[in-house]
Amino acid sequence: MNNSVLALRQRQIAAAQREYKARGSKLARCECCLLATTLCICDKVEMAKADCAVCLLMYHNESFKPSNTGRLIADVIPNNYAFRWDRTEPDAALLALLSDEQYAPIVVFPEQGVEPERVITKVTRTESKTPLFIFLDGTWREAKKMFRKSPYLDNLPVLSIAPEKLSDYKLRVAPHEHQLGTAEVACVLFAECGEQDAADKLTAHFIDFRDAYLKGKRSKL
Repeated sequence: MNNSVLALRQRQIAAAQREYKARGSKLARCECCLLATTLCICDKVEMAKADCAVCLLMYHNESFKPSNTGRLIADVIPNNYAFRWDRTEPDAALLALLSDEQYAPIVVFPEQGVEPERVITKVTRTESKTPLFIFLDGTWREAKKMFRKSPYLDNLPVLSIAPEKLSDYKLRVAPHEHQLGTAEVACVLFAECGEQDAADKLTAHFIDFRDAYLKGKRSKL
């Protein structure tokens, strides 16, 4: 499985000076889905047919968190990349990816407060460039920080996803209407951009993950 988020996680573990302990760190977990080994869903994962690429720009320790849903996108989309966000020293490989002529980078982010000229409502495809959807993966506060403090994203178009679209998917809804999980946003985005196979497979994967994750939490009560 070519999951760039898991690869990033392993690089961060190798470089860490001390062990990162997330909630439930004593639980025996699958190294791929990060769920309890008894609830592993890896054999259910189906790779999608997708004419797009994804880039997960992850806040600090986000890749360590078992509850992170960004890696579900990387499970399903074959052409996937993940980088740890750094305000002052962005990864050189990230900058190279954003300037790669084969891609058309698009930041996925709410349009509120964004310069109107940057906001797009649909993806215009060309034969020469593959859409590269950039997801800012972290809490809502962290995502806003990454958006504001990443000058290399400043000239890229911004595609916004309306929260009410989630009603079609019957997924978990965050406490506040504008706060959506990364995988939830991706499910809607793929459907709206004509990537229906990716939308369907990611939705199924997200539901399997959500149900197993919640079952694992209940079993510890």
